Amino acid sequence: MPLSKKLNRFEVIAIQQLLLLQQVIDYIEEHIKDEIAPESLATMTGYSPYHFYRVFQKYTGYTLMDYVVKRRLQYALHELVNGKKVIQIAMDYGFETHAGFTKAFKKCFGSPPSLYKIHCPKSLPQKLDLITIHQKNTGGIVMQPMIVKREAFTVAGKTFEINMGKVSYTRDAPAIWDQEGLADGSIERFLYNSLAPKKHGEYCINLSPSAVDNKFIYLFAVDFEEGTSLPNGLTTLQIPAVTYAVFRTPLVEVEKFASAIKGTWKYILEDWFPQSSYEVDEEAFDFEYYDEHCHHWDYDKIYMEIHIPIKERG
Repeated sequence: MPLSKKLNRFEVIAIQQLLLLQQVIDYIEEHIKDEIAPESLATMTGYSPYHFYRVFQKYTGYTLMDYVVKRRLQYALHELVNGKKVIQIAMDYGFETHAGFTKAFKKCFGSPPSLYKIHCPKSLPQKLDLITIHQKNTGGIVMQPMIVKREAFTVAGKTFEINMGKVSYTRDAPAIWDQEGLADGSIERFLYNSLAPKKHGEYCINLSPSAVDNKFIYLFAVDFEEGTSLPNGLTTLQIPAVTYAVFRTPLVEVEKFASAIKGTWKYILEDWFPQSSYEVDEEAFDFEYYDEHCHHWDYDKIYMEIHIPIKERG
């Protein structure tokens, strides 16, 4: 929120808390390889430990020590991709054994260091600005993306087109989830029943040409296997082989899901890209990916993925 705007009492309190937490975040960055005492961080803010832990999780989306571990692992990624041995990285970042580091790594990133090494950013984790993150209303901190090279694949689904302003900025599907067939889930059910994809997951793919300012066209689709019969009214799309930056939205309750997606898009376009060594690969498609982890009937908190085609800056 711009500082020139007149803030109400609750916004003032939020800004004050964020400024105090920013000191904690900066301290953690500066001492990322050191032993960190939670009580000392609470003292830094002037809060009781109980209140500090609650405020920290409210604004970051993580418990304090979960955040510290994840942040250490993100710094470890940088050293991993630059050739440092896993056992030395484990020791440097406070993990007592190779096995303990690998276990924490798999829990955080979903794969062992040996595999993730191929798919991680080359740059250091970017500095976190809690005020900016709060303004974008992401629901928490957006962690470093996984960098993944995918082979070409085909999807099939139904296209939707609506008129709306700032299309290049409002890329997220929640803006048009009230379209007929999406709100009630009938299109989703039809795609799964008629195409029977091997894995669960829906793609929301932006098809709008960059020259079109007031029209938003996107494809709501699932994986399409060669030889499958295509019902009338559906469209197939070949997605080329390309490298993606894959971002996860913060874990949030369902009522905050749409704003978390919008906020994550804003973070990616306004903060991550300008500070990264990558640019968007305009020859491919960006898309949102929704699998079972966004099923609020199965999970208390949910997330989805944003896949953006990238290439190294020239």
